[in-house]
Amino acid sequence: MQGGVCFFGKSRKIKRVWAPTAGRAARSFFARRALPRPVKLFWSVFMDPFSLKPQKMDKVFTSWNKVFLKPYNKNEVDPYTRTRIILMSGTEFESVRLQHSFTRMCANNDIRRRLALLRRGEQLQQKRVAGLKPADEGILEHTIGYEQLAVDLTANLAVNEKNSYVKKQLDFALLEDFDHLYRYADLMELEKCGDPARLVGDYTEIMPGRPTVAEYRHPFDDVNFYLNGYLSDLKTKLAVNIITAAEQQTMNFYMNVANLYTTPLGRKLFNEIAMIEEQHVTGYGCLKDPCMTPFENLLMNEYTECYLYYSCYEDETDERIKGIWEMHFEEEVAHLHEAAELLRAYEGKVWQQLFPSGGEFPELLKFRSQKAYIREVLKSVRLTAVEEGWEELAKLPDSFRFFSYNARVHGGKPEAAGTHEVIERAIREWGEDRRWQDKEHPIKELSDRTKDNIDVGRVK
Repeated sequence: MQGGVCFFGKSRKIKRVWAPTAGRAARSFFARRALPRPVKLFWSVFMDPFSLKPQKMDKVFTSWNKVFLKPYNKNEVDPYTRTRIILMSGTEFESVRLQHSFTRMCANNDIRRRLALLRRGEQLQQKRVAGLKPADEGILEHTIGYEQLAVDLTANLAVNEKNSYVKKQLDFALLEDFDHLYRYADLMELEKCGDPARLVGDYTEIMPGRPTVAEYRHPFDDVNFYLNGYLSDLKTKLAVNIITAAEQQTMNFYMNVANLYTTPLGRKLFNEIAMIEEQHVTGYGCLKDPCMTPFENLLMNEYTECYLYYSCYEDETDERIKGIWEMHFEEEVAHLHEAAELLRAYEGKVWQQLFPSGGEFPELLKFRSQKAYIREVLKSVRLTAVEEGWEELAKLPDSFRFFSYNARVHGGKPEAAGTHEVIERAIREWGEDRRWQDKEHPIKELSDRTKDNIDVGRVK
């Protein structure tokens, strides 16, 4: 799709496509077409990237001055623009990772050449998106963006999720990322690295979730059942792909930042939370269907990218960055068609086998504040994972592996954990921890601001 303008006939289905020149970052393709814009509801629901005319694959290759774009102003950027940028950088990283893995397990050099062409384009997109982060945005400021993304992305996926099993996993991990945001925010205040409240805006409360010391579980209990990659609801499949990529990116970021952070307390905090992100990536990644072939995974991944870039385009408030989402959507449509052709050529399958209900996008992903929903989910803070399910900690026998594993991780001294030490140090300095909450914490045991509770979700 070069400009990707679609309009509708009487049936409200995509009637025809025309292809103007690819747009500049500051111009919307809607402004370049002759007809009035369709009703937004129908536009969102009936966008089918398989029906669009793709641009040539090598059109993405360009000079460096078109890759290195002006970063956003950290003092002016909308918090959700920051989270979209982090999300799409992680999505592109996931695509590159997937294609490298495919290449290393493929003996056909014709296939590997076509993957190399695809991957080069994904790399350029990742560089363009990642480069929007300004150099004066510090590690902790960037980290607050990561955790706000983890919280609000998870909540926005969960609130609309029809699959009860996937929803339970989303809700479970949500409370842990929510707690991470709180602990990084207090570290930021302690080390005078910025204002967490300004960074999250009025979108996200900052207060305790499931205490991080209670999140360390035996690896056996982070493994989930997997979905049917062919018959599951399309929006559910998208949710699993999106959250897996986002958590993978967060884990990688913390793994690489921990040894660069300058204070011992910060290094401990990053390392400890990185281990929880490993658990989350395991849980979310296990939801993906392992029976799908590499070609099918490639197709689903490219479709996910199309869906996300189009969602970002529709939701973005910064016109300049909105133009980048538009450009990348156009490029991803070409990638999607190439993946569909690879599937047809080498496995004799058509894309409709993976999308039996058609290729139209489901309801688009939109970042919206989910404070009320998160407060409701906090009622499940005492849950822990048990093999492929979840159970109230109080109902587990004393011999269950959670207790011995958690004690071993903490060396029998959970009070020595960096995640706990941050809050205790804040309380010693200010008389209470730092929170940014609209009203009292809904869980009584977590409402005391003069003591960091390390028993909830860990001790029966």
